Amino acid sequence: MVATKSAPKTSSYGAASEWTKKYWREHPRQSLETGGRMISMGGESIATLAQDVWQRKFPFAEFIRQCAFMCSVAVIPTLFVAIPITVTIQIQVGGIVCQVGADSFIGAATGLGVLRQGAPLVTVLMISGAVGSAICADLGSRTIREEIDAMRVMGVDPMRRLVAPRLAAATLVSVLLCGCVIFVAFLCGYMFTVFVQGGVPGSFVTAFAAFAQANDLIIALLKALIFGLLAAIIACHAGLSTKGGPGGVANCVNTAVVTSAIVLFAVNIIITQVYNTLWPSEIAG
Repeated sequence: MVATKSAPKTSSYGAASEWTKKYWREHPRQSLETGGRMISMGGESIATLAQDVWQRKFPFAEFIRQCAFMCSVAVIPTLFVAIPITVTIQIQVGGIVCQVGADSFIGAATGLGVLRQGAPLVTVLMISGAVGSAICADLGSRTIREEIDAMRVMGVDPMRRLVAPRLAAATLVSVLLCGCVIFVAFLCGYMFTVFVQGGVPGSFVTAFAAFAQANDLIIALLKALIFGLLAAIIACHAGLSTKGGPGGVANCVNTAVVTSAIVLFAVNIIITQVYNTLWPSEIAG
């Protein structure tokens, strides 16, 4: 009787142990394979995009439609996210700056925080959440309806007709969103400082101008360009790899959003560290 009771426990433990070992053996390999496919598809799509633009075969009509669609999806949420993030940064940074008696530097602290990190991070959230999910859902639904296979049978390259226009549109829209966030966030920080915290308008602008550099804006827009490119590649790969019907589309959208957020936040950290190392902050003379 004791042996009869202990046998199921042993077998269950052994099965769980084998499943765990198998998972840890296969998961890194599958992750590397997925990353390799994304890199391969990204290189192919960028090469196709450059070739089509050079040969004047780029589908500009699809590009304009995708730009309009992505803007309609992402602009309003971006503004609603940028404003509270700016106010939060203003409250926290402004409180600390006032405690150390450096009220005149509130504009520099808030403006640089938004310009260097706030705007790119808001762009990350919107590109990975709104734009990336829309691209993945569109291509995923086409995949499960076998439209992609039908295009290949008819000799139409999906990379040229579907992926390349979305890649270019996501890159452009990402840069525009970042510029929009910078403008709205700086204006919101200025108004909050002047009308809520009782700051001096001239001091806010002067402090920001003393510390800000042109490279800060260039790096912020470069980050946005890279974010849009990577998010579009990840979303297109997930959409074209969809399996399992409508449920598979939902799973691929979830995978694309999570993967994009993780990758883009990691890339943001790397770019920021490299920039701070090569071009340390200096006070303008």
